[in-house]
Parts: sequence; C-alpha cells; structure tokens
Amino acid sequence: MANKRSLNRVILVGSVGRDPEITHIPNLDRDVAKFSIATTDVYMDKNSNQFQEMTEWHNIVAWGSIAKKAEKGVNKGTLVLVEGKLKTRKWKDQNNQEHRTTEIQADNLVVLEKSGSNKESSGYSGRNNNQGQQQSGGYNPPMGGGNYYPASTANQAPPEMQYDDIADIPYDDSDPF
Repeated sequence: MANKRSLNRVILVGSVGRDPEITHIPNLDRDVAKFSIATTDVYMDKNSNQFQEMTEWHNIVAWGSIAKKAEKGVNKGTLVLVEGKLKTRKWKDQNNQEHRTTEIQADNLVVLEKSGSNKESSGYSGRNNNQGQQQSGGYNPPMGGGNYYPASTANQAPPEMQYDDIADIPYDDSDPF
C-alpha cells in the first residue's frame, strides 16, 4: 500500500450561486462557510449544430480563515477560484434514510471578480469607475493577499489577437504539430 500514490485535487473557477452560510461550531471553536458555485461547459450539439451550455453545480465547504474570507468577500454572483479536495460524507435524514453528499473542501479561495452592483464600488473589478479602463498595472489583489492575477478586460482577447474569421488567424506551417 505504501507504493501506491494518488491525488485528490480540485480546481474550479465559477460564479457563486448563493451567499455563503456561515456557522460557528462552538465545540470546535471554528467557523464553517457553505456555498455553491456554478461552472459552465459549452459544446456543439451534433444534431442541431447549435452551441449548448451545460452548468454543473458544486457544493463548497470552507473552514477557519477561508470561511472568514468567504464571509467578507464572497456573495451571490462573485467569480471565484476554489482549490481543494473532494470529500464524500454520509448523513441520515429525518426518516433515518442514509444519504451521501460529495463536496469540495476548500484549501484556497481567491475572489477573481465581484458581482453586480458591488463590482464598481469594491475595487476588485480592476476597472476605473469612470471610464471602464484598467487601473494602472491592471492587477487585482485577491482577498487575503497572496498571488496577484491580471484584471479582466471584459473577457476579450487583446486587439492584436481578435480575428473576424478563422482564415485570418496566422498559421505557421513549419510547426509539425
């Protein structure tokens, strides 16, 4: 058994579906935050030749300082990066039926962009309130410090990489791949 190696690691980027529920656990003297995030995959439907979206919901559980970070900086609609591991737990309902729930136990939480009306006033959007342009440096500090991530520029490629037609994309045929 000692020779077998495994990894239980999850990295998600998605929008928070509901405000975090914060609970203080007195006998552990710790806070826990529970919330959900949505990730959406886009694919081409072969039958209709139309793009389709498929949204997956993920239940997040954060303890201690990460729960405090969620309480202060996360609400419905916030774009977040969550790192953690999958945990499955069993529980019994009122009828004594056993259920299983799989959750992501968060090890790290980074706020990438605040939601809705909070976006302009929070300073997390990476944009100038008056002109919608990036602030100097174009960086957003995530909640709690740490690494810095480039600010979003309306999810668009830089002007030199925007193409109207696939035929306009430069192609180097000397590349064997």
